[in-house]
Amino acid sequence: MDPFKAVIDAWLEADRLLPPKQRHTARRVWQRLVAEHDADVGESTVRRYVKVVRERQETSVVEVAVPQHHPLGEEAEVDFGSIHVYLAGVLTEVAMFVMRLSASGRAFPAAYLNEAQEVFLDGHVRAFGHFGGIPVRVRYDNLKAAVVKVLRGRDRVESDRFVAMRSHYGFESFFCLPGIGGAHEKGGVEGEIGRFRRRHLVPIPKVDSMAELNELLVAAALVDDRRHIAHRRITVGEHFDLEAAALRPLPMEQFDVAVIGSNRVDTKSRVCVRQVHYSVPVRYVRQRLDVRVGAETIEVLDGARVVARHGRGRKGDEVLVLDHYLETLAHKPGAMLSATPLARARASGAFTPTHERFWSQARRRLGDADGTRAMIEVLLAHRTLPGDAIVAGMNRALAAGSVDPQVVVIEARRATEDSNAQTVIPIGAHTAFDRPKPSLDSYDQLLENTP
Repeated sequence: MDPFKAVIDAWLEADRLLPPKQRHTARRVWQRLVAEHDADVGESTVRRYVKVVRERQETSVVEVAVPQHHPLGEEAEVDFGSIHVYLAGVLTEVAMFVMRLSASGRAFPAAYLNEAQEVFLDGHVRAFGHFGGIPVRVRYDNLKAAVVKVLRGRDRVESDRFVAMRSHYGFESFFCLPGIGGAHEKGGVEGEIGRFRRRHLVPIPKVDSMAELNELLVAAALVDDRRHIAHRRITVGEHFDLEAAALRPLPMEQFDVAVIGSNRVDTKSRVCVRQVHYSVPVRYVRQRLDVRVGAETIEVLDGARVVARHGRGRKGDEVLVLDHYLETLAHKPGAMLSATPLARARASGAFTPTHERFWSQARRRLGDADGTRAMIEVLLAHRTLPGDAIVAGMNRALAAGSVDPQVVVIEARRATEDSNAQTVIPIGAHTAFDRPKPSLDSYDQLLENTP
């Protein structure tokens, strides 16, 4: 084999630049040696040598990570991670936005129901407010919320809203390379998401709302101020105290992450926003209304007036409010029993056990239709009177043996007046603040001296 090793090496090295399906096999190498070089060698011998050469070619170069130095206030990293929580008793997967300051290692987490662009921008606004300043540069992977198109190298076409937010706060963007190699370019936040999830979200937390979850996350992040990273002599919190002075100051106003679009109300009195249906008052059916889409809320506008406000739902959800359908249900009382808005009101606690008891008594005494209309009149009173007062009014009416909606309203107003009773202030309690009566003597002298 020795006279032919250099020839085989050259053929196999040249193969590395050729299409995989047209490279030499070990058998083809042996055939060419016999035909072109009159080699007197066995095929099995050639196969063994070809195997050795290929193993040598496939030996990967060891990936070396270069240590990085992060000056105070110079850079932060941003990414999303997924976490699970029991949200109102249901195991739910939510998105966790994390911004991590590269120098001190302090991180800010915030949970959302999705990873929409408004959420991405809102995470920045909250993080900058939490840190009390802005780093010079923020490092990203190629999130769709920020990048419209990936160009050659690190050049990117950024989305208009991201550019507007970045210009408002005055920081630079740095985009990692696509793929697994780029993930290592922001390893700080990648590792932070996993560490935070293991440290603070095991066992899985149980919360009643997203607001409660975010309070839990921020409290956990503050606990992390006491930890040490690797062999640093000072804690994360102490390091951040040094970095805070190096951050750029916040602008006078926060960036408004919301966007406004126009949507048509369907025949079920809903607008569809990002594949989620939200209810509006029935008087707007088949009209076109403006919708203000924020990170956590949806506002439906009739001109400048907000006619409906909802927390953002997940893709495929129906977010319905019973109050929006009351006028229709007054004409169609039979539809109320199995109405989806009623089911939502029961689930949220807006339709209380007292409502259930009043409705049941009203239907028993007045019949299904009239009893339901009586219940709807009580529900309409929620628009002008506090909810607690209405509940108190229903309890007082039922205690008196009445299911008359007017009795409920009267008792609710009485409950409101009782709660708003003013404390009697004793006479003379404010004498310490009395002023002396004004004197006009100087003015009279001025008039006397006037020619």
